[in-house]
Amino acid sequence: MKRIRETESGEKPGLRLWELENTLRTEGYSLICGVDEAGRGPLAGPVCAAAVILPQGWCPEDLNDSKKLSEKKRELLFPQIEEHALDYGIAFATVEEIETMNILRATFLAMNRAIDRLKQTPDLALIDGNRNRDIKVPSRCVIGGDGKVASIAAASILAKVTRDRLMLSLSEQYPEYGFEKHKGYGTKAHYDAIRKYGPCPIHRLSFLRSMQP
Repeated sequence: MKRIRETESGEKPGLRLWELENTLRTEGYSLICGVDEAGRGPLAGPVCAAAVILPQGWCPEDLNDSKKLSEKKRELLFPQIEEHALDYGIAFATVEEIETMNILRATFLAMNRAIDRLKQTPDLALIDGNRNRDIKVPSRCVIGGDGKVASIAAASILAKVTRDRLMLSLSEQYPEYGFEKHKGYGTKAHYDAIRKYGPCPIHRLSFLRSMQP
């Protein structure tokens, strides 16, 4: 694995991904985790969240927002993050929980579960996005954090790869919907399959109410 190394001038190509955490450490925070989710928008399947604590300054090549990476790059980075992270947790909120409490609250539930799976409670959680009201540990929002903070970028990759793998597995149970291709998102092929076969048990019915018959 190639690592981004510091140059003689003290600059790093990945330094921008550590700017915020380095500043927060000067404020007294020592155990900081990044938190992100995957699967808020799909028509089917659970939402997945990950919380990651990285060694200070660690930044593998290509670390970035998971949405900006190819599936191959995400799969390559996943084991690197698992190996080098000081700690990480991955958790889901189910379709039933999404339907009962709405997707936003279910997302926070998954995030709290991921944080709970860390071996140590972080001093601060950096949450990707602009809302953190239901996070149970001290936290701050970072808009676009999956492209700005190394630990959030790592969390986005763990959450995305984990959820995609689950949807690939579920595609074997429900082959007619093509989950292996679109992972539950609202593509034309997915909408066509729902119209032809009706929803299956992992569809979020509240997301389908606006579908035209």
